[in-house]
Amino acid sequence: MTQSSEEIVSPAPKRGCRAFVIGCLVLLALAAAGGAWLLQRYTGFSDRPIAGLQAGDSVVVASGDSFPGVLRKLRAAGVDQGQDLEWRTLARQLDVAGSLKVGEYALAPGLTPRQLLLNMRNGKVINYRFTIVEGWNIRQLRAAINAATPLLHETTALDDAALMTLLGHAGQHPEGRFLPETYVYSRGDSDADVLRRAHDAMEKVLAEAWSARARDVPLKSADEALILASIIEKETGLASERPQIAGVFARRLKLGMKLQTDPTVIYGIGSTYDGNIRRRDLLTDTPYNTYTRAGLTPTPIAMPGIDALRAAVNPAQGDALFFVALGDGSGSHVFSPTLDGHNAAVARYLQQLRRPALPQEEPQQ
Repeated sequence: MTQSSEEIVSPAPKRGCRAFVIGCLVLLALAAAGGAWLLQRYTGFSDRPIAGLQAGDSVVVASGDSFPGVLRKLRAAGVDQGQDLEWRTLARQLDVAGSLKVGEYALAPGLTPRQLLLNMRNGKVINYRFTIVEGWNIRQLRAAINAATPLLHETTALDDAALMTLLGHAGQHPEGRFLPETYVYSRGDSDADVLRRAHDAMEKVLAEAWSARARDVPLKSADEALILASIIEKETGLASERPQIAGVFARRLKLGMKLQTDPTVIYGIGSTYDGNIRRRDLLTDTPYNTYTRAGLTPTPIAMPGIDALRAAVNPAQGDALFFVALGDGSGSHVFSPTLDGHNAAVARYLQQLRRPALPQEEPQQ
């Protein structure tokens, strides 16, 4: 018996279905073409340098600013490149809109929209610098920080005592308490912020120096080390000489000799010092006159740097008890173990001062 076979025939597709498929393909092609055009336009906007920017231009993102608000600030600053939609699209792509960091951002020539928004997302703000110079006293430091911009000024109207209270160190004398260093800050920071950092830095460095002091150093505390370091700082600008000068002062302290150092007398004169130190100044007693009083001064007389601090607690060995400037313009000193030797060095120094300056050579024609 034979078995009959049945032919299975697929039904023909309907015309409407074919039209739908063709339409989808056309739309996809158009979308691809349009997407390519949009991508080309978008990429050109995001990576094209913003026109018209000048060195020194900036924009500030304040606390609470939304991205539309920042975009308005950019427009006000002269950024007219691109449509708002392009900026918002780029901001969404880079996840900037909800991640804006407060601060001031440079609008430097050559900057692209992408770079600017990434800076705002990553907090790459403009940094400013304030330098405390080795040997400054508190008056000089306060005058300099009062003039620093764009720091916010919280301390200008305060006296020294109120300043130290604000910084959290009520009752502490401010002299010598701020480490000479360059401090980086950004717009929105205050002078009190910088001074707190400088005070903290000095406390750290002073503690490290004191913990590494020589066993026989004639100092009772870290505060005394700070005072001696400030005197050393004012006596020489040569780092190589600071341990030697520290050695002279250490030996004098051990022997009960007066330090007899001019910078302490000058500090005691105060703001009336006119640049000349006279014999009557050496004889006029003040708490800072080390010609009339033995031992260290009651407070530091300047802001000492790290080298001076280290020298104060690790003075050089030797037998010198005196020193005087060489007088040749190098800043170097002559060290002597005896008064006779010192007097001879002083005589040479005075002779050097009286020597007429050599005439300068005429320039070659």
